Amino acid sequence: MHARFAVKSKPSKKKSNIQTSISKFFAEVNKKPEGDSANKSGINSNTLHLGVGVKKKHCEDGVESPGKRAKLSHDGEFENMDTDATFSDSIKEPRPPTSRGSLSCSTLERLKGFSCPSTAPRNGPEEKGPHTSCGGGLMDHSRESADSPTNIKRESPGEEEKEVEAIEQKQVRGFNFSQFTKAGSGATKRSAPEVSAPNRRTKSIYTPLEQQFLEIKKQHKDTLLGVECGYKYRFFGEDAEIAAKELNIFCHMDHNFMTASIPTHRLFVHVRRLVSSGYKVGVVKQTETSAIKASGANKSSLFTRELTALYTKSTLVGEDVNPLLKLGDLEDAEDVVQDAPNNYLMCVYETWDKQSKELIVGVVVVQPTIGDLMVDCFTDNTSRSELESRVLRIQPVEILVPFDLSEQTERLLRNIALASVQEDDRLRIERRESTQFEFGIAMNTVKDFYSDPSHQRQDGTEKGVYPYYNLERPVICCLGPIIQYLTEFKLERVLLCCSSFKRLSSETDGMVLNATTLKNLEVLCNQTTGAVKGSLLWVLDHTMSPFGKRLMKKWVAQPLKSVQEIRDRHDAVAEILSSDSSVLPSIRSLLNRLPDLERGICSIYHKKCSTQEFYLISSTLARLAVELQTLAPLAQAQLHSSLLQSLLLSLPQLLAPARDFLRVLNENAAKKGDKTALFSDLTDFPLIRERKGEIQAALLEIQEHRREVRLIMRNPSLDYVTVSGQEFLIEVKNSMSATVPGDWIKINSTKVVGRYHTPFIVEKHRQLLRLREQLVIDCGREWINFLHLFGEHYYILKKAVCHLATVDCLFSLAQVAKENNYCRPEVLEVERQIVIQEGRHPVIDVLLGEQDQYVPNDTQLQGEGKRAMIITGPNMGGKSSYIRQVALITIMAQLGSFVPAQEASIGVVDGIYTRMGASDNISRGRSTFMEELVEASEILSRATSRSLVILDELGRGTSTHDGIAIAYATLEFFIKNVRSLTLFVTHYPPLCELERVYPEHVGNYHMSFLLNEPDTRDEEGEVQPQFITFLYQLTEGAAGRSYGLNVARLAAIPEPILRTAALKSKELEALVDARRRSVKLLSDIWNITDKEILAEWIQSNI
Repeated sequence: MHARFAVKSKPSKKKSNIQTSISKFFAEVNKKPEGDSANKSGINSNTLHLGVGVKKKHCEDGVESPGKRAKLSHDGEFENMDTDATFSDSIKEPRPPTSRGSLSCSTLERLKGFSCPSTAPRNGPEEKGPHTSCGGGLMDHSRESADSPTNIKRESPGEEEKEVEAIEQKQVRGFNFSQFTKAGSGATKRSAPEVSAPNRRTKSIYTPLEQQFLEIKKQHKDTLLGVECGYKYRFFGEDAEIAAKELNIFCHMDHNFMTASIPTHRLFVHVRRLVSSGYKVGVVKQTETSAIKASGANKSSLFTRELTALYTKSTLVGEDVNPLLKLGDLEDAEDVVQDAPNNYLMCVYETWDKQSKELIVGVVVVQPTIGDLMVDCFTDNTSRSELESRVLRIQPVEILVPFDLSEQTERLLRNIALASVQEDDRLRIERRESTQFEFGIAMNTVKDFYSDPSHQRQDGTEKGVYPYYNLERPVICCLGPIIQYLTEFKLERVLLCCSSFKRLSSETDGMVLNATTLKNLEVLCNQTTGAVKGSLLWVLDHTMSPFGKRLMKKWVAQPLKSVQEIRDRHDAVAEILSSDSSVLPSIRSLLNRLPDLERGICSIYHKKCSTQEFYLISSTLARLAVELQTLAPLAQAQLHSSLLQSLLLSLPQLLAPARDFLRVLNENAAKKGDKTALFSDLTDFPLIRERKGEIQAALLEIQEHRREVRLIMRNPSLDYVTVSGQEFLIEVKNSMSATVPGDWIKINSTKVVGRYHTPFIVEKHRQLLRLREQLVIDCGREWINFLHLFGEHYYILKKAVCHLATVDCLFSLAQVAKENNYCRPEVLEVERQIVIQEGRHPVIDVLLGEQDQYVPNDTQLQGEGKRAMIITGPNMGGKSSYIRQVALITIMAQLGSFVPAQEASIGVVDGIYTRMGASDNISRGRSTFMEELVEASEILSRATSRSLVILDELGRGTSTHDGIAIAYATLEFFIKNVRSLTLFVTHYPPLCELERVYPEHVGNYHMSFLLNEPDTRDEEGEVQPQFITFLYQLTEGAAGRSYGLNVARLAAIPEPILRTAALKSKELEALVDARRRSVKLLSDIWNITDKEILAEWIQSNI
């Protein structure tokens, strides 16, 4: 408990004496045993608070004692401190506690309780009871002219208290020391808690600013609130503690709450840091201006504040988080957390269909920052493999789920979130009320949203046609909560585009790549670190624009199945490589160093962009329109690719609307962010023109008043001066001050001159300030209307940016093909085949470089011929790299890229399914072998005759006999029933017998090697392991052994173990050979029926 005391003395102006006396006081108090006169008088040295600027008192060993921190109370806790006198050994006749009681530790915990929900139970702010106060009201650090009247009145504010406040203002950079004793320590005696006296006017122990914060916090309990107070943003309560921890800033006690603050100009940095850590951040801004408030009826009240913006990982759209708009500024800022490449928000809903007895999952995916919108509805199994594949392919940063989510899905999402290498990359899960996901409520939300007259659509769809008519029930159950959620952030307009409802995974349009395939083939990221480097995307992505980079990821994640579209892309890439036209280099130079146009026009569409961003985006679009219009005749004459022609010739017309909006802007004002001078032509802005006319009239009246002032002062050359922001000052020498009229108001003075305002200037200056602030408000409204007009062309401009992204991706594929000597593949529509001559692994080929050439290999898979390859060979021989190579070349061919081969002919594949590697899944309660079989089961149920199936060492997680039996039966099923193109890697020799059973459809292959047999020393009986030289060349025929001891040598297993293992291997091989020989002899003798033949057999074998 904080004790309060006062010492009768005279006020002093010297700060050093205060510090000296406090130090002496602590020195004396420390000598007192517990229960001495100081404690008897109500003073507890462990909980004493002294003021700003007080130096720390250290123990004799130089370590600061936690019980000796002090803080000077903001409300004049030491009301009559005599700074010239020192404290004596004991304080006689201390004053009783004043009406402004201190804050006990137990009450402190209760008052800190109002904040974000946590697991510990706390009392909310609405709880009534005997509250206590830290002494006075929480200061509102806003502009003093408006907020100073809101401080709580004190019973007898004296001169001493005013002097303490003056000292505080001079010591802004001083230290605040406070001691918060943990509840339950029990070591220090505490007196009974004191009840704080409520404010007489508000009847509350909370200050007006605190009450304002509590009212907003009550509506947003899961949000970290930054409250604008003057030139900084403040956090309160647990929000302040979280902000202090995440932002590494100071947090201290101020009245009833812990508080921490950040400067306004650094808001975007700190908001991004908090959001990247997974928090929802709210920005509370002042919605009143000082001049207008001073002339209003509520001039004595607190500034009105409202929650103006909310931010999470998927909703980083707005001026507060994107203030740096010069190209490259945001990327070059070291302390700014960068945006994720794809800020997708995903909503998941699952339901059990009682009729079909299947789990049906609905998904809605939206990217508010660029306007992408996708839906999907699918059946899933208990492992949630389909949902996992979509989550891994989309890689959302935030997922909306109901509170009653199933345990299996909950576990899946938690595992995906924890799989991130960095905490900033982790998936954020937002839980919503389950009632929002009910079909009836969700459907009403969707209907109300799309039937709202204010939600006009400009995407070309007919009136009365709504996008939700053909959506499944689970998708509607996701769309409703998405609408409610984005409405909180004022980003719901992105859902208005009916044509944006694309299917997330349309098997009719694209190749199926499930989650397991994406991971095993390292399509989007490598399996080692999770980074893009080392993946197929890393090899192919040489795009120059952010929107091109996003489109390339979509191309890689879902290759095409339409032969015509694939050939169009191949034609475009081929023309870029071979054409001598001057158009293509010019277009490539245009794409270089473009800003993120896709995100920029979406920010404008949401009406959340700054003037700098708008000018950057609109000027870039206008420049592209002009230059592409110039290149259009040449493109039409010189280019032959139908895809390139259609893209480049349509771009100028699509980009044309940007030029009209750019014409009305003042470039300098737009770059400075000055909205009052933003519009150079005010013809379409009558309100701004009228307001500026009123301001000019007021200025003219003040200038006309100067004549009267000159006559009064008898100075025809007198003119107004401006000093420290104070306008229209009349400067009079002090020697002439007697001539100044008595009703003039003295503003400031120096030793030489005094500066005055006449009553007329005072009145007109107030009017001028009101008009200027009203002009700012009017210009802000007109700016929003201006953005709304631009948003009407959003879908046209979005289509133009999509065309630019497509051109960027085509240039990227051409560059990769040229640098790595790729060939154009032949894509077949009917035939089921993968024929590759001298194919190379695209990623390993790039990583090795020119020094270590990758060994190329051929592939011959025919749907009606040999459609299964059984691949054997030594460990580390390159089997897994080879099968990955075949799959990646197939993906590259169907996404429109050239491939790393001498020649390739590929029939369209509808999906690639893989089962590779060995790892358990403890979170799901699955062993290694169980994981293998679950993946194999999914492939068996989904693969078709047009699929490519890759199985790497199936059946190795159990006994040899069981493993061989399962692998044999599975492979035979793919050969006979599924009839898919299959690559099967195994170390089980019995599986090679399938070639004899199905000679037309199965072929045995192995990765070739050289075997060096070691010399065996018979006298010691030691056997050396065999040494293998890998050739990495695919050869027909099965390998007899796997030579695992060679890998053991490469892994630096100790030599004694290797020798023992080699000897044991020889013994086991001899034993197996003996058994096989015995079985063969028994079989031969069993078939002999003649005595003479039996005698000959005995003579030859025994």
